[in-house]
Order: sequence, then C-alpha cells, then structure tokens
Amino acid sequence: MNVRLLLLPTLVALCTPGLVQAAPSASGSISTKSGAEGKAERRRRDRDKKKAEKKAEKKSGKKADPQDKWIKRWPPTRNMVELGVYGGIFLPSTEIELFEPMPGRPDMGFREFKRVAFDVGGRVGYYPVRFFGLEVEGGAMPSQTTADTRALMYHARGHLVAQLARYSVVPFILAGPSGLGVASDSIAVGNDIDLGAHFGAGLKFFFSRRTMMRLDLRDTLTARRGLGEGVANSFEVLLGLSITLGRPKPKHVEPRDRDGDGFLDPDDKCVDVPGVAPDGCPIPDTDGDGFLDPDDSCPTEKGLPPDGCPLLDTDGDGFMDDVDECVDVPGVEPAGCPIGDTDGDGILDDVDVCVTEPETHNGFEDADGCPDEVPTDVEAFTGVIEGIYFDTNRNSIKDRSRPKLDEAVALLEKYPMLRLEISGHTDSKGQRDYNMNLSLRRADAVKQYLVDAGITASRLQTRGAGPDEPRDSNRNKAGRAKNRRIEFSRLEP
Repeated sequence: MNVRLLLLPTLVALCTPGLVQAAPSASGSISTKSGAEGKAERRRRDRDKKKAEKKAEKKSGKKADPQDKWIKRWPPTRNMVELGVYGGIFLPSTEIELFEPMPGRPDMGFREFKRVAFDVGGRVGYYPVRFFGLEVEGGAMPSQTTADTRALMYHARGHLVAQLARYSVVPFILAGPSGLGVASDSIAVGNDIDLGAHFGAGLKFFFSRRTMMRLDLRDTLTARRGLGEGVANSFEVLLGLSITLGRPKPKHVEPRDRDGDGFLDPDDKCVDVPGVAPDGCPIPDTDGDGFLDPDDSCPTEKGLPPDGCPLLDTDGDGFMDDVDECVDVPGVEPAGCPIGDTDGDGILDDVDVCVTEPETHNGFEDADGCPDEVPTDVEAFTGVIEGIYFDTNRNSIKDRSRPKLDEAVALLEKYPMLRLEISGHTDSKGQRDYNMNLSLRRADAVKQYLVDAGITASRLQTRGAGPDEPRDSNRNKAGRAKNRRIEFSRLEP
C-alpha cells in the first residue's frame, strides 16, 4: 500500500498529458480540459503527495534531517534487524556446576575454571517496534581449569530487549533463558550443559543508518555445585559491532532556514536568531545600551544619545562635559570652571580681599591678597634681636631679657596674622653638635616664653643654626659675642 501511494504522483504525472486530450470535436479540432479541471487535478496530486510523505515519516518515526545533531539523527525505528558480533570476557563462578559426573574421581570430576576467559560470539535481533525486540546469541569461551587442562565453554541464549529509543545513544535492558555448556577431555571436566537464565543492561551507539556499537554487562545464572545449593553467578562484559537493516532510507531534506532570515542553516552561524550579512547573525549591541555596534561610537561602554558613548567628566570635577564650561580644568559651581585669580597674585578671587590688586608678598598679612607695606614696628623686630641674653652654655634666659621679649609679645598681639621664625645662633667655640643643640634649645626657650605670654604656638617656628651662620668673625671675642644671638624672621601665613 505504501509503495502504491509513493508511486501514485509519478504515475499521475506520466498519464496526465494523455488525459488532458479529448476526442476531436465535430469541426475536427482538438479541445483541452477547462482551466478549473486542471487546477483540481494539481490539487489532488499535491494532496496525494503529502499523504505519501506522512506515511513514510510515520514508518520511519521521524525525518532524517542531515542538519540534526548526531545524538538526534539515528534513533531506532520499527521493523529493524540487527546482525552483530561481539567479544569480551567471561568470569565463570568458582562454584559453577559445569562438569560431567565421573564416579570414582575426586569430587565426582568437578574442577574449577580459571577466573577469566575470552568470550566471542554473534547475535541476531529483530525489533518489531522501536522500544521492544527479541534476540538470539551464540558464543564460545575458550578456557582452562585450575589444573591447566583445556576446556571450551559455550552458550546459546535468547532474550527480550526493552530499550529507550529516542536518541542515537540507546540504553537497554534484557532478560531470557540460556544454556551454558562445556566440551573437554575427560581428564578436564568432560562434557556438560546446564540450563539457566541471564539478564543484563547496556548501551547502543548508532553511528549511521547501517552501523552500531554496543556495550553489554551480563549475569548468567546456573546451578551451584551440590544439590539444592541455589544458583551461581557468572558475569560477562561484552563489546560488539552490528549492522542494522530495515531502517527506512532518509528522505532528502533541503537545508532549512530555521530563523527565517534568508540564510540557510548550514551557512547561518546563528540558526535560531534572525540576522544579517555576512554570517546570518544579528548586529550585536556589545555594551547593551540600545545602540547597535556599527552606530555606536563606544561599542564596549554603555552610553547615551546621540552616539552611544557615556557622558564624560574629563577633568574629574563632578561636572559632566556637556555642562562643564572648562572641560579640561577641574572647577566648581556654577559652570565647572576653576576659581579665578584676577590679579595673578596666587590668591584665588573667592578669598582675595583685593581681587584686582596683587598681594605684596613680604611676610606680613600675605594671605589677604592686598598690597601692603611692613609696619615700622614689625620691621624693627626683624633680623637680629638685641637684648635677649642666656646663661653661659645654657638655654636659661636672663632676667634682663624680659623687656625685649615683652615687646615681642605686644607686637604679636597687635598683628594677629604675623608669624615668626625664631632661630638660635652660637659662636664656633666647642663642638659643632653641641652648639647646634644649644642654639635650638635657646630658640625653643624664647618660643616658650612667648607662648606662656599668650601667643599661639602655631604662629611660631624654631630653628637651631649653631655656628653655621656667623655674622662676624669667630677669631676675636667681639666677633664671637655678635655671633651668639637670636633672630626673628617673618613667615608667610
């Protein structure tokens, strides 16, 4: 019936030219079928063709689409035949009752078989449905007894097979009756055959329409040595190759365009997503900002219109470039530009009291940004301060120094922005390290006096110059006296 359905469209096509001709008309001319009758005939042929295709698909279980992955391409079909050979190992039980009883011999002639024997054989299987089949097998296991005498074991068995036939890799289980026999000289175990049963499981690997590999794990159950002692288990591991017959020939299927983008699947690198030239993949948006890469000036960074690039803050001042009037220079509110210095005196306009007049940097009120002159009384307390005396080789201030030091206190109170450096100096007599330390201690003593009088310590710095900055010669007493001194220097705020 299936063959007739498959051939029907061809027969119709071959016969149609003759059918469309009609008998000559009365005038001797030849007429043809009407256009409506021709359309009806074509519809009928198409309908018959589709029915035949569905029949074939139902018989094979699925279309053998060459574009399918291998795992889905060759599942078993119904009415398949498997012809195969196998090889492996047979592990006979040490208690297997497989020997010819010989009265008068020890243990009635029983001998153990060596634990491992080669196992070779062949099988035939028929599967009327995809998930179930029958098989028969026969094989031989050349072996030896533990006494090193040769014995040929063999088996013949049949079994039912249940398999999960959805993919090209097929798990299965089986069970059935079996016969396990031995053929040997009487010096070994003689000849015997025992009936039993076997069961197992495994995997089939269908590589193509005709070829298959198979892995089996088996357990053969036969009588245990002795009367009423139960069964003995003998295990097998088998690897086989088979050819498969009866599988329907795959239909030729034109390459598909699964995603409908005009690129056939073999040439489409993105078969499930509509795409564009050259490879059928969609135009990417690498950074996911909604701008496709060809139109995105920054394809790896999420951005905004118009070019897909992120807003930048080139100078890092917190003002994005699109609102920053000074893009390359860090600035402040309102426009992202730095605070200006109109008069160029180094004091920014927001703290410059005299924005258009530069500061006079003379160590006196230099932070207000205004031009000024050092007051006469401040100028008088700059440089060597005469009238400050210390005990010899000590940093204790003599009482007669108080008037001069009190003048300094008054001056610092009058000008609260005034900052001073107090430096101590010695002559060159004695060791330099000692003099350096002594000069610093004397400067610290002056500072402490001023701080004790209420002057903030942060307005005063001290330095010990020792003998390194003489103002006169150290070769005579008068010069050395001049070199032992305290100096005040103005510091910038």
